[in-house]
Amino acid sequence: MRIGVLTGGGDCPGLNAVIRAIVRKGVSNHGHEFVGYRDGWRGPLEGDSQSLGVPEVRGILPRGGTILGSSRTNPFAAEGGPARIAENMAVAGVDGLIAIGGEDTLGAASRLHEEHALPVIGVPKTIDNDLGATDYTFGFDTAINIAMEAIDRLHTTADSHHRVLIVEVMGRHAGWIAFHAGLAGGANVILIPERQFDVGKVCDLVGRRFASHYAPIIVVAEGAQPIGGIPGADGAQHDAFGHVRLGGVGHWLEGEIERITGKETRATVLGHVQRGGTPTAFDRVLATRFGLHAIDAAQAGRWGTMTALRRTEIELVQLAEATAELKTVPESLYSEAEVFFG
Repeated sequence: MRIGVLTGGGDCPGLNAVIRAIVRKGVSNHGHEFVGYRDGWRGPLEGDSQSLGVPEVRGILPRGGTILGSSRTNPFAAEGGPARIAENMAVAGVDGLIAIGGEDTLGAASRLHEEHALPVIGVPKTIDNDLGATDYTFGFDTAINIAMEAIDRLHTTADSHHRVLIVEVMGRHAGWIAFHAGLAGGANVILIPERQFDVGKVCDLVGRRFASHYAPIIVVAEGAQPIGGIPGADGAQHDAFGHVRLGGVGHWLEGEIERITGKETRATVLGHVQRGGTPTAFDRVLATRFGLHAIDAAQAGRWGTMTALRRTEIELVQLAEATAELKTVPESLYSEAEVFFG
């Protein structure tokens, strides 16, 4: 077969490991040819592709990002998008697609398969770890280790200057990065999208921390919201999939804590630093296993499925299941961390 590969949505460590595994096993074990589509769904929409063989994937295992490029292109927002993709695939002699991405990329893949009979297999990717069909997604482990290291470094400067330090991490609807990095980094307050927070109670925790002669570290997910919301947050920009462009809760909280407590407060927004750099060993192995099983699924004609980690095994699940339910931090798990607050 001739198989197309694309990476969509936000970049993350481990994407190249998936591409490498797909190509290496696909060529050596199954005799397939590969086409790499550039910049997510934009590639098959515009017929923009590159050669993807064993020489092209040599040495990419430890590299962050994606050699194919990525974008948040929504194929259903383009006029005649599904038909254009099918036509471009037919012209290029591509028999099927392997789409590597998160909620939006895989949601589009599911619709293309269900509504337009496009032969596609999904590989789950998101640093947010919020896809319900898999226990873990690659990129998450790298992101939390980057955030944890930043928190470790900020502890010393917080204590030296007797400041409140806020670390804003990624997490639109799910607080997995904030929870894991905050717990591992010894944060004194963790704020996540799953639970609205009371600014007054946060300030009380800040006071308790200072009373013990230590400065507090607060970790907040970008999607966390105070009770009643952030004033003036309406009118935010949206991406191609309709998501609000988030960010700013850390600096807003910085001003509120200073106003209420009188304590000097500084916010650090990690932003895209969490997405970049070399993937951890865990993410390299998980991404590689996903790639190996994805190409086996294509070989077996298991179109419309996605690779998923269930306990320690890689299984195939229906693409529709991948985006059916967002995986969020459960209340019981969050409660375990609250003993360390303040």
